[in-house]
Amino acid sequence: MTIESLPGSSGYLDLFPERRMSYFSSPYVLGLAVIAGISGLLFGYDTGVISGALLYIKDEFEVVNQSSFLQETIVSMALVGAIFGAAAGGWINDAYGRKKATLLADVIFTAGAIVMAAAPDPYVLILGRLLVGLGVGIASVTAPVYIAEASPSEVRGGLVSTNVLMITSGQFLSYVVNLGFTEVRGSWRWMLGVSAVPAVIQFFLMLCLPESPRWLFMKNEKAKAISVLSKIYDIARLEDEVDHLSAALEEERQRKRTIRYLDVFRTKEIRLAFLAGAGLQAFQQLTGINTVMYYSPTIVQMAGFNSNQLALLLSLIVASMNAAGTIVGIYLIDHVGRKKLALSSLSGVIASLVILAGAFFAETSGSSNGIYGWFAVIGLALYIAFFSPGMGPVPWTVNSEIYPEQYRGICGGMSATVNWISNLIVAQTFLTIAEAVGTGSTFLILAGIAVLAVVFVIVFVPETKGLTFVEVEQIWKERAWGSGYNIESLLEQGNES
Repeated sequence: MTIESLPGSSGYLDLFPERRMSYFSSPYVLGLAVIAGISGLLFGYDTGVISGALLYIKDEFEVVNQSSFLQETIVSMALVGAIFGAAAGGWINDAYGRKKATLLADVIFTAGAIVMAAAPDPYVLILGRLLVGLGVGIASVTAPVYIAEASPSEVRGGLVSTNVLMITSGQFLSYVVNLGFTEVRGSWRWMLGVSAVPAVIQFFLMLCLPESPRWLFMKNEKAKAISVLSKIYDIARLEDEVDHLSAALEEERQRKRTIRYLDVFRTKEIRLAFLAGAGLQAFQQLTGINTVMYYSPTIVQMAGFNSNQLALLLSLIVASMNAAGTIVGIYLIDHVGRKKLALSSLSGVIASLVILAGAFFAETSGSSNGIYGWFAVIGLALYIAFFSPGMGPVPWTVNSEIYPEQYRGICGGMSATVNWISNLIVAQTFLTIAEAVGTGSTFLILAGIAVLAVVFVIVFVPETKGLTFVEVEQIWKERAWGSGYNIESLLEQGNES
C-alpha cells in the first residue's frame, strides 16, 4: 500500500470519490464531536464568566477592588491549574484513554464550581479557580485528540474545530448568564456556580460514548475498535480503514517503547513537529485573545463606558462575533487550509490591535471619550472577527494531527501546557503592564507579537489540510532528513505492498 492509496488520503478519495465524507454525512461522528466538545464549552464559559463576575467580586470584596494583583490572581489561578492539568493530561490520555480522561475532568471541574460558588472570601475562591483549571487543562488536551482520532481525514479540521466552536459558544453563554444575574443577590456566585451544569451533563453523556478507536487499537482491543469504526464508515471503506490501522499500529508496536517527555526532543522530526505545534499554541495566547475575553468588560470600561451592565452587553456582542467567526472557520479550515487561514487571520489581528491602540492613545490625550470609546469597541469586534476563524481553531486542529500515534498524547499535553503558560503570562501581566505603560502601548506590544507570529507560521508550519496521519508524519521526516528520505520511504512501502 503506497501513501497515495491510504484510506482518507487525497489519492484514495480520488480513486473512490463515493467514499468521501462531508461534515454532516455522519450524524454519529458529529454527535461524538459535539459531546466531546462540551469540554470546550467548559473552557470557554470559564474564560468568559470570570470577566463579568470580577466586576461584582470587586464590589463585594474591598480587598480585591484595591488590588490589581489579587484581581489578576483570581483570573489566572485557573490557568495555573490548567497548566498542571494539561501537563498530566497527556499521560492520563495515553494510560487510561480519552473517555476516562474526560470523565475525570468533569468531576474535578464540578468540584471547583461548587467551591467557587460557596467561597466565603477571595482565597477560597482562588482555590476553586485552581480546581476548575485542573479540569479544563485535562479537557483541553483530551477533546481535540478524541475528536481527531474518530474523524475521517477529509473533515477532520472541521470536526476538531467544533471543539473551538464550543469554546466560543461557552464564552457567549457566559456573557448571557452574566447579564441574567446582574440584578440577582450574590450575582457572581451564581455566575460561577452555574458552570457545573454542563460538566455534569457531559459526564453522563460521555458514559454512553465509546473510547477512541485508535486508542483501542493501540491497546490491542481490536474488536471494540472495529465496532466503533463501523458506526463511522460504510463497509467498503471500513475494511480499508481497519487494514490500514492494523498495519500502522503493528509497525508502531514493533518499535514501541515507553515514551518520556525528553524523548520528544531526541528525535529531529518530533522536535520539528512539537516546535510547530507548541509555537502555534503560544502565539494564539501571546497575541492577546484571552486578554480580550477575560478583560473585555474592563477594557470597555477603560474606553469610557462606566456601567457594569453596558460593559457586559457590549462584551456579549464581542462574544457573539467570536462564535460566529468560529462557524466560518469550520468551513474554511478544510477548504482554504490551516496555514493560509492562520496567516490571513493574523494579518487582520495586527490591523485590529493597531486600531485599538490608536483609540486608547486618543482617549488618554483628552479627546472626546464617546467617539474613541466606540472606536475601542469596534477595534475589539474587528479583532475577534479576524481571530476567531483562523488563530482560534488552527492551533488546536494542527496539534491534533501533526504527531505520530505514540507521541500524540504526550505532545498534545505538552503543547497545551505551553498554551496555558502563555495564557497565564498574558492574563497575569495585562492589567499591570497597562497601568505601567498605558493600554494603547500594551496593544501595540501585542501587535508586534502578532507580526512575529506571521513569520513563525510562514517558516515552521506546514499545510496539513486533507492529509492522513501517515502523510503528515512523512512531512516531518522530509523536513528533518531531506526530500530523499521521503522518496526512499515511499519506494520501500510500495515494494512491501
